[in-house]
Amino acid sequence: MTSKSENESPAEAAPNKPANGAAEKAATPAPDLQDEIVESEHSVTIAGVEVPYTVTAGRMVMKDEAGKAKAAVFFVAYTRTDVGDIGRRPLTISFNGGPGSSSVWMHLGLLGPRRVLSGDAGSPVPPPYRLVNNEYSLLDVTDIVFVDPVSTGYSRPAPGEDAKQFHGLEQDIESVGEFIRMYITRYKRWASPKFLIGESYGTTRAAGLAGHMQRRHGMYFNGLMLISSVLNFQTLHFEVGNDLPYVLFLPTYTATAWYHRRLATDLQQDLQTAIAEAQEFASGDYARALFLDAALPEGERAAVVQRLARLTGLTETYIEQTNLRVEIHRFCKELLRSERRTAGRLDSRFTGYDRDAAGETGESDPSYAAILGAYTGAMNEYVRHDLRFESDLPYEVLTGLYERWDYSKHQNRYVDVSETLRAAISQNPFLKVIIANGYYDLATPYFATEYTVNHLALAPELRANVALTYYEAGHMMYVHEPSLAQLRADLVAFLRDSRHGEA
Repeated sequence: MTSKSENESPAEAAPNKPANGAAEKAATPAPDLQDEIVESEHSVTIAGVEVPYTVTAGRMVMKDEAGKAKAAVFFVAYTRTDVGDIGRRPLTISFNGGPGSSSVWMHLGLLGPRRVLSGDAGSPVPPPYRLVNNEYSLLDVTDIVFVDPVSTGYSRPAPGEDAKQFHGLEQDIESVGEFIRMYITRYKRWASPKFLIGESYGTTRAAGLAGHMQRRHGMYFNGLMLISSVLNFQTLHFEVGNDLPYVLFLPTYTATAWYHRRLATDLQQDLQTAIAEAQEFASGDYARALFLDAALPEGERAAVVQRLARLTGLTETYIEQTNLRVEIHRFCKELLRSERRTAGRLDSRFTGYDRDAAGETGESDPSYAAILGAYTGAMNEYVRHDLRFESDLPYEVLTGLYERWDYSKHQNRYVDVSETLRAAISQNPFLKVIIANGYYDLATPYFATEYTVNHLALAPELRANVALTYYEAGHMMYVHEPSLAQLRADLVAFLRDSRHGEA
C-alpha cells in the first residue's frame, strides 16, 4: 500500500534572477507520480445474506512501455472475501458515459454495496443526502470495479501530459482498455469470468472495448450489460436530412405524454397499449410520410398530423408548424407549456420550471438537476469517510468533454460501434449482451435501441445472444426503486447464465 499524499503538478519555472546577481534557484523537481491505494473491510446484507468484502480505492498510475507516467486513474474495487478462489470469481468492470462522466451514477445508484437516497419523480429528497446499504447490489454474484476515465472523478493526466490524448472515441477505448488490462493482471483476475457494464455513452465504450480487447490483448468477455444504450449515433442526432430520430423517438414521446396524462382517454388506459400503437404508426405510416415529404398527398398528410397529435399530446397546429418533425428539446418544452413546466430529457417523468415559459427549449434538464446534488454530495462524503481515500482534487462528476470529444476518424458519418459489437460476438460466440431500457428515457430511447439491435446482422444462431429488458423509468431507471429491484433480478440472472459454470 502506498501513501495517499496527493501528487502535485510540476513546480513553476524558477523565479527571476535577483538584482545582486546571485545564482538562479533551481526549480523544484516534480515528485514521481505514484500509485495511491487504500484498502478497507466492510460487509453488506444482500438478499438476506451477509456479504463481507474488501474495498480497494485509489489512483493507479498508467505508464507507457518506456515507463513514463501518462495518467493516474481513480478506481474503486469491491471484492467479496468469503469465497474460495477469488481469482475465478466473476468480475465486472463498470463505467458511465458522457463522454466526461465519472462512474458515480451506477456506483451509488445501482451496483455498489452502498446507494444514495436521491428521491424519485414526485418525491424529491432535500439535502444533505445520505447513503444506505444497497440490498440490490450485485456484489453477492460478482466482484465489481468502478473506473473513472481520465479527467473524470479523481483521474487526471500525468504532469506535462496533454489531456486531449485521452478525449476521443478511440483514445478513450485504448486508455480504459489499458486500465482494465493492468487491473486484471495486477490483481490476478485473468481466470475470472469477465463482464463490462456501461451506461449511456458507456455502452458505446463497452461495445468498443469488447472488440478492442479481443483484438489487442486476446481478452474475451463473457458478457456486456448495457444500461440505456447508444451504439449508432444516427438514431439520436436530429439533423436536417436525418429523419430516423423522429421515427425512433415517437414511442417515448407517447410514453411521456401518457405519464403526464396528455393523451386521449382510450390511450390513457394502459401504457403498453399506447406505445404499441405509437410503434406501429412510427414504423409504418409515419416513416412513409417522412420519406415522401413534399410528395405526400395532402389527404394523407392531414391524417398523419392528426395521428401525431394523438400520440404526442401536442396540437395539430404545432405538428404542422414543425413539418411533422418534433425535435426532442421542443417536445420537452411544448408538452407541458400550459403549466409553465418542462419535461426531463434523461427521465421525462421529472418536470421543472423555466424563467421563460414561451421559450422554444428548456433552460436545463430537470431530471438531471434532481439527482446531481445527491450523487455528488454522497460520493464526496463516502470516499473520505468510508473508503478513507483523501484528495483535495474536485471529484469531477460530469465534465463538458462531450463538447470537445474527438470523433475525427468519423468525419462526415455517424459514429456507429454496432458493427464492432457484431464482430465481437461473431468471433466470440459465448459473448452475451443484455440491454436495459427505460420507457421514459428521451436521451437513448428504447425504440432506437431496438432499431440498432435489429440491424446488427448477426447470424441467426447468434441473435439470442442479445436480450432487451424494459423498465417504467428513465435513463437512470434505478432511481425508481421498483425498476431497481427488477433490474437487479434481470442482471443477476444474466450473470449466472453467462459465466459458463464458473463459481
